[in-house]
Amino acid sequence: MKRIRSFFIFTALLCLTACKEDVQNTYSNYPAYFVYKNVNTVPQLNAALNSLGVYTTICRDRDRFLFTDESGHTTPVNATAIAGNSSIQMGIAGFIAGLPNIPELGNTVSLPVCYDLACPNCYSAYNISRALQLKEGGYAACVSCGRTYNLNNQGQISIGEEGVSLFRYRITYSGNTMVINNR
Repeated sequence: MKRIRSFFIFTALLCLTACKEDVQNTYSNYPAYFVYKNVNTVPQLNAALNSLGVYTTICRDRDRFLFTDESGHTTPVNATAIAGNSSIQMGIAGFIAGLPNIPELGNTVSLPVCYDLACPNCYSAYNISRALQLKEGGYAACVSCGRTYNLNNQGQISIGEEGVSLFRYRITYSGNTMVINNR
């Protein structure tokens, strides 16, 4: 009887660990912390957080932050204009923020999402940050590996070789303030 119980315990543990490599956490462990309190002053960010299927990139360029939409229109904001900018952590390469046109499973309305601007498959393979390019229709493409990610479908690969989905961060948007973090 003891052998049968040991066999079942061993089998159960084996089943639990067999799929471990296929699991991807929803949120990234890379450091991310960014607060912007004047969303309505940046047209690209305001559109991304208030219009379905619209996205913007957020990246830091020395003493300013650049907010860029899929058409390439950019609004620079001085870093000194952002309160507490010394504690800002931009993930790997910056952020892609927006409002998906498809609500996530279990939700009836779309909530803002935020992904890392770095291609996760290139970063994982080569430890090099390769920034994605926004494309029309809610997509982001990597010119290096050729993958295209669907921002409206949780950052999953829509074109290209298999791999991992985009690295994701928690985001909240209330009133005129957006907070991105993974703390």
